[in-house]
Amino acid sequence: MYNAFFGFNESPFNLSPDPQFLYRSPQHEEALANLIYGVEERKGFIVLTGEVGTGKTTMLTCLRDDLQERGIAYAFLCNTRLTADQFYEMISEDLGLNCQAGSKTQVLIALTRMLNQQVSRGSTTALIVDEAHDLSWDLLEEIRLLGNLEDRTGKLLQIVLAGQPELDNRLEAPNLRQLKQRIVLRFALSAFSQAETVEYIRTRLARAGLEEQTIFSPDVLAEIHRRTQGIPRVVNIMCDNLLLTAFAMEHKVVNVEMLDEVTADMRLAWPT
Repeated sequence: MYNAFFGFNESPFNLSPDPQFLYRSPQHEEALANLIYGVEERKGFIVLTGEVGTGKTTMLTCLRDDLQERGIAYAFLCNTRLTADQFYEMISEDLGLNCQAGSKTQVLIALTRMLNQQVSRGSTTALIVDEAHDLSWDLLEEIRLLGNLEDRTGKLLQIVLAGQPELDNRLEAPNLRQLKQRIVLRFALSAFSQAETVEYIRTRLARAGLEEQTIFSPDVLAEIHRRTQGIPRVVNIMCDNLLLTAFAMEHKVVNVEMLDEVTADMRLAWPT
C-alpha cells in the first residue's frame, strides 16, 4: 500500500522468510555455515535453537535453497504434531519414495535404499524439522533411530532439528541422552544488538529500493530496538506498521508519536 509513496520496489518488512532480504549478521552467517557444513560433511545431527522470531525459519529456507542448488535431496517438516505413521508418510512424500507410504517398514526399506544410492553418487540426504520443540517423545525416538543409519564414511541421513529454547531443555531429558550424544553441531540464535537492529532495518530498506534511508532518525531507530528488544520478527511488524502510519498521515519521516501509537497497538512491553 505504501510502496509507491516511499519509493520501494517491494515491501521491505514482509514477514515471509525471504532469503533475498536476509541480513547476514555474524551470528546468522555462522548459523547458516554450521547447517550447510553439517549436512555436506555428513555429520548426522545438527540443532538450531532460538527464541520466537529470531530467524530460525529463514535460516532453514536458506539451507533448503543451498541444498537445491547442490542437488541434495531433503525432506522438510514444519508440522510436528504428527503420529509416527504420519511422520513416515510425510518423509515418503517429500523424498518421492516409491513405496507403500502407510507402512513404516516399507518406508524404511525404501529410505535406506535411497540413502545408499545417494552416497554412492557422492551425495547425501537431509531431514529438516522445524518447530522441533513440539515433537512428541515417540517421534524424537523415531528420529534418533533414523540417525543410526550410517556406513563407514559417515551418517546416511543428516538431521536438522530447529526449535525454540525448549528444544534444548527436552534434549537434556534422561530418556534422550542417546540422542543428545549424537548431536555434533549446535547453534543458538539470539536477539540483535542495537547496531545490528539499525543495520538490519537499513539493509531491508536498501533491498526494497531505498539505498539512503531518511525515514527513521537515529533516535527513532534506537527506540525501535529498545521496544522490540532486537527480535527480527517484531522489528518487521513494528516497521511495517510505522510505514503504514506515516503513509496514512502523508509523512515521509517517522516520529516518536507514531512509534508510541504503533507500540500501543502492538501491546508491546519492554524493560525500562
